[in-house]
Order: sequence, then C-alpha cells, then structure tokens
Amino acid sequence: MTNWLPDLSSGSGPLYQRLADSIESDIDKGVIDAGAKLPPQRDLAYDIGTTVGTIGRAYQLLRERGLVSGEVGRGTYVLGQRAADPKPDLEPAIQGTRPIDAPSGKLRFDSTAAPDVGQGAVIADMLARTAQEHPHDISSYTRDFPERWYEAGSRWLARNAFRPSPDSIVPTLGTHAAVMAAIAALTMPGDYVVFEHLTYSQISRSAGLIGRRTALVASDDEGIDPEDFERVCAQKHPKMIFLMPTAQNPTLAILPASRREAIARIAREYNVVLIEDDLYGGLTEDPTPLMAEYAPERTIVAGGLSKSVAAGLRGGWLSCPPAYRHRIRVAHKMMTGGMPFLLAEVNARLVLSGQAGDIRRRSIAEFGARIAIVRETLAGFAFRSHDKVPFVWLTLPDPWLSGTFKKACLEHGLLIDDEDEFKAGRSEQVFHGVRFGISQPRRREDVAGGVAVIRRLLDEGRAGYDSFS
Repeated sequence: MTNWLPDLSSGSGPLYQRLADSIESDIDKGVIDAGAKLPPQRDLAYDIGTTVGTIGRAYQLLRERGLVSGEVGRGTYVLGQRAADPKPDLEPAIQGTRPIDAPSGKLRFDSTAAPDVGQGAVIADMLARTAQEHPHDISSYTRDFPERWYEAGSRWLARNAFRPSPDSIVPTLGTHAAVMAAIAALTMPGDYVVFEHLTYSQISRSAGLIGRRTALVASDDEGIDPEDFERVCAQKHPKMIFLMPTAQNPTLAILPASRREAIARIAREYNVVLIEDDLYGGLTEDPTPLMAEYAPERTIVAGGLSKSVAAGLRGGWLSCPPAYRHRIRVAHKMMTGGMPFLLAEVNARLVLSGQAGDIRRRSIAEFGARIAIVRETLAGFAFRSHDKVPFVWLTLPDPWLSGTFKKACLEHGLLIDDEDEFKAGRSEQVFHGVRFGISQPRRREDVAGGVAVIRRLLDEGRAGYDSFS
C-alpha cells in the first residue's frame, strides 16, 4: 500500500505497541482494507524514524491479534474483517480445540482431573469445621496469610532432594494461576516465553492474552533439546521458559538429568527464568532431580491438588527464589482477585493432616488399575503411559490424522484431545498423536468401554469411518 503512515501521536506504552494499536484502529475504520499489504518493515522503519526490530514486534503483535498474516518473502497482509457481533449459541465457545461447554452424553476422556475415590466426605467434613471455626475470616477478604498455608505448600511441593522452605512459598488458586502469576510478575508485554511445540498450551494462550510472545523449542522422545534451547535463547532473548520435565503433558517424556543440567547452564548464561510445572511429576516418584536442584536461584516450581486430590478445590502453590516472592504474590492477587480463605484453609488442612496424601495414594492406585486396562486393550499399538499418571499419549497409525481421529471418537460418544489442543503456537511439526485421560469416568467399566471404542477405530482404520454417515 502507498501514501499511508500510522498516527502515533496518541496512545501509551512502547512504540511497537502504539504502532500495532494504530494499525488495528485503521483496519477497523476501513482506512486499511482487507487484503492490503502493509509496508515492508524496513521502509516503515525509515518513514517513522525507528528500528526494523520495533516494526517487527508491532507486526508480530498484529499477527497474535489475528489481524494480519505474513510469509517470508511475500510480506504482511491484512486479513478479512472480524465479525463485530457473532450470533450466539450457533456453536460452542472454543479454548484451543476443546469446547468450553462439552457436548452432553459423551464419555469424558478429555480431562485428567482427580478421580472420585471417596474424597467428597473428607472434604465436606473439612469445609464444615473450617466454617465453624473461622466464620469471620470466611465473611471477609483474605488479607493475612497464616503460616500454616506456607507450610502446606512446602510439604506438598517437596520431592526427592528438593525441600522448599515455607518462606519461598506463594499459595495460589491452582497450578495454572501459579504459573501465570509468575509470568505476569517477571516478564513484560512483548517479552518472549519459551514453550515446547507440544505442551500444556493453555499457559501459552493465557500468556498471549497479557501480551507475551511465544518462542518454540524443539523436543524429542526425551524432552527438550538443549541445543535448540540455546539457539532460541541466542536468537529470541527470552525472559522465561515453561517446562514440565517429569511426565510432560501430553507426551509423558521424562527429561534426563544430563539435559536438565544443560538447560540450567544455558538458562544461567542467558539469564532465563525457569518455570518447572511439577503437577504430574509429583505423582510419579521419579528419582531424577528437579530443575530447581540444578538452578535454584532462577527456578520456580509449581504444583497443586487438581490431578490427585480434587480439582474443584483450586489448590496450588509455587516455590520461588526470595527475590521473586513478593512480586509474584502481588501479581497473583491482581490477576485472580486474591485467595479465598475457605479454599486456602481447607487445602492447607488437607495437606498438613495427611489426608491429601492419603487421597493421592488412592488416586494413584486407581490410575494404575485403569492404565492396566489401556495396556491390555491397546496391545500392539504405539502409545506412552505411566502407572501413576492419568493420561495416555497415543501415536496414530497411518493414515489417521489427529483431528480426524478426534472427530471419529466424538461421533462414537467419546471426548478426547487431538494434538492441536497442545500446540503452544503455530508449528509446522505434525505428531499424528492424540491424548486421552482415564480419570474422569466414574467406573473402570466405563474406561474399558471407551478404550474399546478407540481400539475398534484403530483396527478398522479410516476405511471404517465415514464422517458423512
């Protein structure tokens, strides 16, 4: 396009953000038409007197907002206008590839929340006693955190030689909230956060909502490739990396000690903060040292109760270096509204009384029984599983595609997750895999029935599935 320059006289924030806002405003007003090509980055940088890097960050922000597309060698083009008022109730709202409101009457293999092992009665008693003993605290906002809340987090996150002190703990509304509070506190809009191509992608999506950019790092069957992590650090200068070294979601990879040591060294060299999500790792009893043991001065460890005790309690904690603690605690309050006394107190009591540990042991035993059903039913097919972890990563045989297999399962009454649900960004890698959880069906018989559906589809292949029937 010609004879167009952005208006940067108003707005606030860094120049790249004001530039992106100005372009977005002109797109919405029709000043820039759909399909128009934006000026080359070097030309626009010269015209407004800034660097090519600033223009690149603005264009990247526009891509993240879904306003433009760009290809190397072709340029950056404005996409079609976004619908201002989509009609309600035509289709479910989507977070990733998973509907927020799942279709009714389907078997839930798309969740890994703690199974029902009778914990409801224990929690009901704990709730009643907490309400009786702390009526004033429940009726007001939580302004003071008792020491027992920190002690509970210290105990729950402890694993192998990692023993966090209570003064390193921040109580949070679950592991997701813990990670997001750390990202918000320790990075700025426009900063890069590193993710694996496949991971718990709701963190990367949430980080995008607060203006952080995603940088992708390569992995293999053993987890993150340290050499590629070093390449990303040298090229993108990220501020943080999110990783799940033990029982990675969704692949179940366990990062070897040698790679953990290498990643810690690279992170120290490039001043990158490590966020170690140990939510599933805490179930495994894997002896490999945590990342926090290799780089304690820059590692934040997060975990919680959702996968082994009760997801509805929103119980979580993080452990961090002392210099980070206050900022993260403030960020958590700003992003969530603060810790509700009732939940935080019940979570602490469950841990300190030992009842959370008892429930976790019962949950893990149930996982083992259900994984045994999977292994027997899917014998002969390629998949990864762990006795103590409530999901399976299934590699699909040719010619199945991940999305097609997910749709076939849906039409047979089964909700599973395709690989796109776990992609942290636009990745050219194709994995031909699906993840399914085994913890949410009420009975083992339901698990057996759902896995039998998967086996039948695998046996029949694409020839046995007609999406138009």
